[in-house]
Amino acid sequence: MRRGALAGVFALALAAGLLAAAVASGAGPLSALTTTGSTGTTTTVGTTTPEPTIAAGVSIGGVPVGGLTSTDAYDAVNQSFSQPLVIIVRSHRLAPQPAQLGAVARIGEAVARAGSAPPGTQIALAVTVNRARVRAYIGVVAKRFDVQPVDAQLFLRNLRPWIAKPVVGLKLYRARAEAAIVRALLANKRGPLRLRQKAIPPATTRTNFGPVIVIRRGSNRLYLYRGMRPWQVFPVATGQAIYPTPLGRFRIVVKWRNPWWYPPSSPWAAGLKPVPPGPGNPLGTRWMGLSAPGVGIHGTPDAASIGYSASHGCIRMRIPEAEWLFRQVRIGTTVFIVSA
Repeated sequence: MRRGALAGVFALALAAGLLAAAVASGAGPLSALTTTGSTGTTTTVGTTTPEPTIAAGVSIGGVPVGGLTSTDAYDAVNQSFSQPLVIIVRSHRLAPQPAQLGAVARIGEAVARAGSAPPGTQIALAVTVNRARVRAYIGVVAKRFDVQPVDAQLFLRNLRPWIAKPVVGLKLYRARAEAAIVRALLANKRGPLRLRQKAIPPATTRTNFGPVIVIRRGSNRLYLYRGMRPWQVFPVATGQAIYPTPLGRFRIVVKWRNPWWYPPSSPWAAGLKPVPPGPGNPLGTRWMGLSAPGVGIHGTPDAASIGYSASHGCIRMRIPEAEWLFRQVRIGTTVFIVSA
Protein backbone atom coordinates (compact mmCIF):
# COMPACT_ATOMS: atom_id res chain seq x y z
CA MET A 1 0.00 0.00 0.00
CA ARG A 2 1.30 3.40 -0.87
CA ARG A 3 2.18 5.96 1.84
CA GLY A 4 -0.54 8.43 0.78
CA ALA A 5 -3.27 5.84 0.90
CA LEU A 6 -2.12 4.63 4.30
CA ALA A 7 -2.24 8.13 5.70
CA GLY A 8 -5.81 8.45 4.49
CA VAL A 9 -6.86 5.28 6.24
CA PHE A 10 -5.35 6.46 9.54
CA ALA A 11 -7.12 9.78 9.24
CA LEU A 12 -10.51 8.16 8.75
CA ALA A 13 -9.95 5.85 11.68
CA LEU A 14 -8.99 8.76 13.93
CA ALA A 15 -12.10 10.71 12.94
CA ALA A 16 -14.33 7.73 13.62
CA GLY A 17 -12.78 7.26 17.03
CA LEU A 18 -13.25 10.87 18.02
CA LEU A 19 -16.87 10.77 16.90
CA ALA A 20 -17.56 7.64 18.93
CA ALA A 21 -15.92 9.18 21.98
CA ALA A 22 -17.99 12.30 21.65
CA VAL A 23 -21.24 10.35 21.42
CA ALA A 24 -20.29 8.19 24.38
CA SER A 25 -19.51 11.25 26.50
CA GLY A 26 -22.96 12.77 25.80
CA ALA A 27 -21.61 15.79 24.03
CA GLY A 28 -23.72 15.11 20.94
CA PRO A 29 -22.56 14.50 17.44
CA LEU A 30 -22.35 18.21 16.55
CA SER A 31 -20.46 19.43 19.60
CA ALA A 32 -17.17 17.73 18.79
CA LEU A 33 -17.36 16.88 15.11
CA THR A 34 -13.88 16.84 13.50
CA THR A 35 -13.20 16.73 9.79
CA THR A 36 -9.86 16.22 8.13
CA GLY A 37 -9.10 17.30 4.64
CA SER A 38 -6.42 16.20 2.33
CA THR A 39 -4.27 19.05 3.62
CA GLY A 40 -4.56 17.84 7.23
CA THR A 41 -6.61 20.94 8.47
CA THR A 42 -9.18 20.18 11.31
CA THR A 43 -12.39 22.31 12.15
CA THR A 44 -14.43 21.84 15.41
CA VAL A 45 -18.01 23.28 16.22
CA GLY A 46 -18.26 24.20 19.99
CA THR A 47 -21.24 24.01 22.47
CA THR A 48 -23.82 26.92 23.07
CA THR A 49 -23.88 28.23 26.68
CA PRO A 50 -27.50 28.67 27.98
CA GLU A 51 -28.56 32.11 29.44
CA PRO A 52 -28.42 32.02 33.25
CA THR A 53 -31.67 32.20 35.23
CA ILE A 54 -32.66 34.21 38.31
CA ALA A 55 -32.59 32.44 41.67
CA ALA A 56 -35.76 30.80 42.94
CA GLY A 57 -38.24 32.91 44.92
CA VAL A 58 -36.94 36.28 43.70
CA SER A 59 -39.60 38.89 42.87
CA ILE A 60 -39.53 42.40 41.40
CA GLY A 61 -42.26 44.79 42.49
CA GLY A 62 -44.37 41.83 43.57
CA VAL A 63 -43.89 39.98 40.27
CA PRO A 64 -42.28 36.49 40.67
CA VAL A 65 -39.21 36.18 38.43
CA GLY A 66 -37.43 33.18 40.00
CA GLY A 67 -36.26 30.69 37.40
CA LEU A 68 -36.63 33.19 34.55
CA THR A 69 -33.91 34.53 32.32
CA SER A 70 -33.22 38.25 32.41
CA THR A 71 -35.11 38.71 29.15
CA ASP A 72 -38.16 36.83 30.36
CA ALA A 73 -38.05 38.61 33.71
CA TYR A 74 -38.01 42.00 31.98
CA ASP A 75 -41.01 41.05 29.86
CA ALA A 76 -42.96 39.77 32.89
CA VAL A 77 -42.35 42.89 34.96
CA ASN A 78 -43.06 45.20 32.03
CA GLN A 79 -46.33 43.42 31.30
CA SER A 80 -47.39 43.73 34.94
CA PHE A 81 -46.40 47.39 35.16
CA SER A 82 -48.23 48.25 31.92
CA GLN A 83 -51.57 47.08 33.29
CA PRO A 84 -54.11 49.97 33.58
CA LEU A 85 -54.91 51.56 36.92
CA VAL A 86 -58.56 50.88 37.69
CA ILE A 87 -60.30 54.03 38.98
CA ILE A 88 -63.91 54.23 40.18
CA VAL A 89 -65.85 57.52 40.17
CA ARG A 90 -69.36 57.00 41.46
CA SER A 91 -70.55 54.03 39.38
CA HIS A 92 -68.16 54.66 36.49
CA ARG A 93 -65.02 52.60 35.87
CA LEU A 94 -61.94 54.20 34.32
CA ALA A 95 -58.72 52.47 33.26
CA PRO A 96 -55.88 54.86 32.36
CA GLN A 97 -52.51 53.40 31.34
CA PRO A 98 -49.53 54.21 33.62
CA ALA A 99 -47.83 55.98 30.71
CA GLN A 100 -50.89 58.23 30.39
CA LEU A 101 -50.36 59.21 34.02
CA GLY A 102 -46.65 59.92 33.49
CA ALA A 103 -45.39 56.81 35.31
CA VAL A 104 -42.03 55.28 34.28
CA ALA A 105 -40.50 52.13 35.85
CA ARG A 106 -36.76 51.35 36.00
CA ILE A 107 -37.26 47.74 35.03
CA GLY A 108 -33.77 47.20 33.60
CA GLU A 109 -32.08 48.19 36.86
CA ALA A 110 -34.35 45.90 38.86
CA VAL A 111 -33.71 42.93 36.58
CA ALA A 112 -29.94 43.48 36.82
CA ARG A 113 -30.18 43.36 40.61
CA ALA A 114 -32.32 40.25 40.44
CA GLY A 115 -29.66 38.46 38.40
CA SER A 116 -27.27 38.42 41.35
CA ALA A 117 -29.83 38.31 44.17
CA PRO A 118 -29.97 35.31 46.54
CA PRO A 119 -33.08 33.11 46.57
CA GLY A 120 -36.24 34.65 48.04
CA THR A 121 -35.15 38.28 47.59
CA GLN A 122 -37.95 40.82 47.11
CA ILE A 123 -36.70 43.65 44.93
CA ALA A 124 -38.58 46.95 44.88
CA LEU A 125 -39.44 48.39 41.48
CA ALA A 126 -38.33 52.01 41.30
CA VAL A 127 -41.03 54.17 39.67
CA THR A 128 -41.09 57.87 38.85
CA VAL A 129 -44.36 59.75 38.34
CA ASN A 130 -44.90 63.05 36.56
CA ARG A 131 -47.36 64.81 38.88
CA ALA A 132 -48.24 67.36 36.23
CA ARG A 133 -49.54 64.53 34.04
CA VAL A 134 -51.54 63.16 36.98
CA ARG A 135 -53.09 66.57 37.66
CA ALA A 136 -53.96 66.96 33.99
CA TYR A 137 -55.73 63.61 34.02
CA ILE A 138 -57.61 64.52 37.21
CA GLY A 139 -58.71 67.73 35.50
CA VAL A 140 -60.22 65.71 32.67
CA VAL A 141 -61.99 63.43 35.16
CA ALA A 142 -63.32 66.41 37.11
CA LYS A 143 -64.62 68.06 33.95
CA ARG A 144 -66.52 64.88 33.14
CA PHE A 145 -67.96 64.07 36.56
CA ASP A 146 -68.21 67.34 38.51
CA VAL A 147 -71.77 68.66 38.78
CA GLN A 148 -72.55 72.33 39.34
CA PRO A 149 -75.19 73.01 42.01
CA VAL A 150 -78.50 74.37 40.74
CA ASP A 151 -80.58 76.66 42.93
CA ALA A 152 -84.26 76.08 43.52
CA GLN A 153 -86.24 78.04 40.94
CA LEU A 154 -89.60 79.76 41.40
CA PHE A 155 -92.10 79.56 38.55
CA LEU A 156 -95.80 80.15 38.06
CA ARG A 157 -97.58 76.98 37.01
CA ASN A 158 -101.35 76.84 36.54
CA LEU A 159 -101.61 80.26 38.22
CA ARG A 160 -99.87 78.95 41.34
CA PRO A 161 -96.27 79.23 42.52
CA TRP A 162 -94.09 76.23 41.81
CA ILE A 163 -90.57 75.87 43.21
CA ALA A 164 -88.39 73.45 41.28
CA LYS A 165 -86.17 71.32 43.47
CA PRO A 166 -82.52 72.34 43.72
CA VAL A 167 -79.65 70.14 42.55
CA VAL A 168 -76.77 69.38 44.89
CA GLY A 169 -73.42 69.81 43.17
CA LEU A 170 -70.52 67.35 43.22
CA LYS A 171 -66.85 68.28 43.11
CA LEU A 172 -63.89 65.93 42.95
CA TYR A 173 -61.42 66.05 45.83
CA ARG A 174 -58.53 66.82 43.49
CA ALA A 175 -55.67 66.86 46.01
CA ARG A 176 -56.80 63.56 47.49
CA ALA A 177 -57.18 62.03 44.04
CA GLU A 178 -53.67 63.09 43.03
CA ALA A 179 -52.14 61.66 46.20
CA ALA A 180 -54.00 58.36 45.83
CA ILE A 181 -53.04 57.88 42.17
CA VAL A 182 -49.38 58.70 42.75
CA ARG A 183 -49.27 56.40 45.77
CA ALA A 184 -50.75 53.51 43.77
CA LEU A 185 -48.34 53.98 40.87
CA LEU A 186 -45.27 54.18 43.11
CA ALA A 187 -46.35 50.97 44.87
CA ASN A 188 -47.07 49.25 41.52
CA LYS A 189 -50.71 48.76 42.56
CA ARG A 190 -53.55 48.78 40.04
CA GLY A 191 -56.63 49.34 42.17
CA PRO A 192 -59.52 49.56 42.07
CA LEU A 193 -59.05 53.08 43.39
CA ARG A 194 -62.21 55.00 44.33
CA LEU A 195 -62.09 58.78 43.90
CA ARG A 196 -64.45 60.73 46.15
CA GLN A 197 -66.48 63.86 45.46
CA LYS A 198 -67.72 66.40 47.96
CA ALA A 199 -71.29 67.67 47.92
CA ILE A 200 -71.76 71.35 47.05
CA PRO A 201 -75.09 72.59 48.44
CA PRO A 202 -77.08 75.04 46.31
CA ALA A 203 -77.29 78.61 47.51
CA THR A 204 -81.10 78.61 47.35
CA THR A 205 -83.39 75.78 48.42
CA ARG A 206 -87.15 75.53 48.64
CA THR A 207 -87.03 76.66 52.26
CA ASN A 208 -85.36 79.92 51.21
CA PHE A 209 -88.53 81.10 49.53
CA GLY A 210 -90.83 83.03 51.79
CA PRO A 211 -94.21 84.46 50.86
CA VAL A 212 -95.20 84.68 47.20
CA ILE A 213 -97.97 86.93 45.87
CA VAL A 214 -100.11 86.15 42.83
CA ILE A 215 -102.46 88.93 41.68
CA ARG A 216 -105.20 87.93 39.27
CA ARG A 217 -106.03 91.14 37.49
CA GLY A 218 -109.14 89.83 35.73
CA SER A 219 -110.83 88.70 38.95
CA ASN A 220 -109.33 91.41 41.18
CA ARG A 221 -107.94 88.97 43.73
CA LEU A 222 -104.61 88.85 45.56
CA TYR A 223 -103.42 85.37 46.55
CA LEU A 224 -100.74 85.02 49.19
CA TYR A 225 -98.72 81.79 49.40
CA ARG A 226 -96.21 80.38 51.84
CA GLY A 227 -93.85 79.09 49.22
CA MET A 228 -96.18 76.82 47.25
CA ARG A 229 -98.90 76.54 49.92
CA PRO A 230 -101.99 78.78 49.79
CA TRP A 231 -102.19 81.17 52.71
CA GLN A 232 -104.66 84.06 52.25
CA VAL A 233 -106.88 85.59 49.54
CA PHE A 234 -107.86 89.27 49.45
CA PRO A 235 -110.13 91.27 47.14
CA VAL A 236 -108.28 94.16 45.53
CA ALA A 237 -108.76 96.93 43.00
CA THR A 238 -106.57 96.93 39.91
CA GLY A 239 -106.01 99.40 37.09
CA GLN A 240 -108.63 100.79 34.79
CA ALA A 241 -108.59 99.77 31.15
CA ILE A 242 -106.87 103.04 30.27
CA TYR A 243 -104.35 102.62 33.12
CA PRO A 244 -103.89 98.84 33.29
CA THR A 245 -101.92 97.15 36.00
CA PRO A 246 -98.85 95.66 34.25
CA LEU A 247 -98.59 91.91 33.80
CA GLY A 248 -95.46 89.94 34.60
CA ARG A 249 -93.14 88.93 37.36
CA PHE A 250 -92.02 91.59 39.80
CA ARG A 251 -90.66 91.93 43.30
CA ILE A 252 -91.23 94.23 46.23
CA VAL A 253 -88.43 96.79 46.29
CA VAL A 254 -89.57 99.24 49.00
CA LYS A 255 -91.84 99.18 52.07
CA TRP A 256 -93.06 102.42 53.58
CA ARG A 257 -95.18 103.06 56.61
CA ASN A 258 -97.48 106.09 56.54
CA PRO A 259 -96.22 107.21 53.14
CA TRP A 260 -96.56 110.54 51.46
CA TRP A 261 -98.43 110.55 48.17
CA TYR A 262 -96.77 112.45 45.33
CA PRO A 263 -98.64 113.11 42.08
CA PRO A 264 -97.10 111.15 39.21
CA SER A 265 -96.15 112.77 35.92
CA SER A 266 -99.36 111.67 34.26
CA PRO A 267 -102.22 113.73 32.77
CA TRP A 268 -104.73 112.48 35.32
CA ALA A 269 -102.59 113.91 38.18
CA ALA A 270 -101.99 117.31 36.62
CA GLY A 271 -102.41 120.11 39.15
CA LEU A 272 -102.64 117.80 42.19
CA LYS A 273 -100.55 118.46 45.29
CA PRO A 274 -98.59 116.01 47.48
CA VAL A 275 -100.62 114.51 50.31
CA PRO A 276 -98.97 113.90 53.70
CA PRO A 277 -99.67 110.82 55.83
CA GLY A 278 -103.04 110.72 57.49
CA PRO A 279 -106.74 110.29 56.69
CA GLY A 280 -107.51 110.73 53.03
CA ASN A 281 -104.04 109.79 51.83
CA PRO A 282 -104.57 107.86 48.54
CA LEU A 283 -102.00 105.26 49.66
CA GLY A 284 -103.64 104.58 53.00
CA THR A 285 -101.09 103.71 55.69
CA ARG A 286 -98.79 101.24 53.87
CA TRP A 287 -96.94 101.23 50.55
CA MET A 288 -95.25 98.15 49.05
CA GLY A 289 -93.57 99.39 45.89
CA LEU A 290 -92.92 96.94 43.05
CA SER A 291 -90.08 96.73 40.55
CA ALA A 292 -92.59 97.95 37.95
CA PRO A 293 -92.03 101.73 37.92
CA GLY A 294 -94.70 103.71 39.77
CA VAL A 295 -96.73 100.60 40.68
CA GLY A 296 -97.28 99.25 44.16
CA ILE A 297 -99.61 97.49 46.57
CA HIS A 298 -101.15 99.90 49.07
CA GLY A 299 -104.13 100.64 51.24
CA THR A 300 -106.91 102.95 50.12
CA PRO A 301 -109.49 105.07 51.90
CA ASP A 302 -111.85 104.33 49.00
CA ALA A 303 -113.00 100.90 50.17
CA ALA A 304 -115.88 100.96 47.66
CA SER A 305 -113.39 100.58 44.80
CA ILE A 306 -112.20 97.18 46.05
CA GLY A 307 -113.17 94.40 43.66
CA TYR A 308 -113.13 96.63 40.59
CA SER A 309 -110.71 97.84 37.97
CA ALA A 310 -110.63 101.32 39.38
CA SER A 311 -107.03 102.39 40.03
CA HIS A 312 -104.45 104.11 37.88
CA GLY A 313 -102.32 100.93 37.76
CA CYS A 314 -101.63 100.16 41.42
CA ILE A 315 -103.16 97.36 43.48
CA ARG A 316 -105.44 98.74 46.17
CA MET A 317 -106.37 96.91 49.37
CA ARG A 318 -108.49 97.70 52.36
CA ILE A 319 -106.31 99.50 54.87
CA PRO A 320 -106.38 96.81 57.63
CA GLU A 321 -105.61 94.10 55.09
CA ALA A 322 -102.78 96.13 53.57
CA GLU A 323 -101.30 96.59 57.06
CA TRP A 324 -101.51 92.84 57.71
CA LEU A 325 -99.90 92.01 54.35
CA PHE A 326 -97.17 94.58 55.01
CA ARG A 327 -96.10 92.56 58.07
CA GLN A 328 -95.91 89.26 56.17
CA VAL A 329 -93.90 90.26 53.10
CA ARG A 330 -90.34 91.48 52.79
CA ILE A 331 -88.10 93.30 50.37
CA GLY A 332 -87.56 90.89 47.51
CA THR A 333 -90.89 89.07 47.80
CA THR A 334 -91.93 87.85 44.35
CA VAL A 335 -95.17 89.22 42.90
CA PHE A 336 -96.77 87.61 39.86
CA ILE A 337 -99.47 89.61 38.09
CA VAL A 338 -101.56 87.62 35.63
CA SER A 339 -104.56 88.44 33.48
CA ALA A 340 -106.82 85.68 34.86
